[in-house]
Amino acid sequence: MQTILGANGQIATELARTLHQHHTGALRLVSRNPRKVNEDDTLMTANLLDAGQTTDAVKGSRIVYFTAGLPPDSKLWEEQFPVMLKNALQACRAAGASFAYFDNTYMYPQNSTYMYPQNSEIQTEETRFAPVGRKGRVRAAMASMVLQEMARGDIPVLIARAPEFYGPGKTQSFTNALIIDRLKAGRRPLVPVRDDTRRTLIWTPDASRALAMLGNIPEAFGQTWHLPCCDDRPTYKTFVTMASRIFDRSPGYSIIGKWPLIIAGIFSKKVREIRELLPRYEQDNLFDSTKFKRHFPEFSVTTYEEGLELIRKE
Repeated sequence: MQTILGANGQIATELARTLHQHHTGALRLVSRNPRKVNEDDTLMTANLLDAGQTTDAVKGSRIVYFTAGLPPDSKLWEEQFPVMLKNALQACRAAGASFAYFDNTYMYPQNSTYMYPQNSEIQTEETRFAPVGRKGRVRAAMASMVLQEMARGDIPVLIARAPEFYGPGKTQSFTNALIIDRLKAGRRPLVPVRDDTRRTLIWTPDASRALAMLGNIPEAFGQTWHLPCCDDRPTYKTFVTMASRIFDRSPGYSIIGKWPLIIAGIFSKKVREIRELLPRYEQDNLFDSTKFKRHFPEFSVTTYEEGLELIRKE
């Protein structure tokens, strides 16, 4: 039995699909309101804030994937995310299950070399944690908790880390919301902060496919992995131009400046919650997945052209 904790998001949905296709016929999907992805999925309702419910949800599992998410609310993250993760780790220890933790890059430095942002730092599995903002500090603490569990050695543990998403379906990201979804609706794309910094985006089906692969390779445990991304790293200017051509739209776009977003945050809690992420868009984001590609050279990474074309065909 392989179990997904937090089973309703885009990553979890695609993870369930690829696990069923390539790795296991026994799949348990766990969330407060789980929904089947494959016809023979086992559904289990559980609140990961409840240690007993989490333990019951993990019983009998061989591999557990933690893909739980929360709305972008700093207070909620501080209060709930560490509890959910702690309960999941304790449940895996009780069940003797392997634990695959799906992570993001919020704990990494957001302004690279600080004094010289044009000299962008390559983000590797060894990049130091230097979180900016409350959400970044929560994710750093959670990653540290998983690393401590890995070092303890009671159960096999791995970390699979991904940069910002773009993808099909209901993928939630700045790039989908501000560029892809607006192009699909015939509206002018919006670019956050700057259009000339290079971005590394991960195609969500690639992230889920790679996570499933790692979870089913015993030698992958005991390590942190950067999930595979296309190495083209376009600027938003290049990305919007490419997307506009593929969607057969005008190539124009508007840049949302940093200060208008800061001012808007005075009146909107939703905007305030994303302000701490703005430094991520002020310099290049160079996420390196060389380690994964060297270990798994047969893995085919989706190019940006291919990904956008697949979205257009939905």
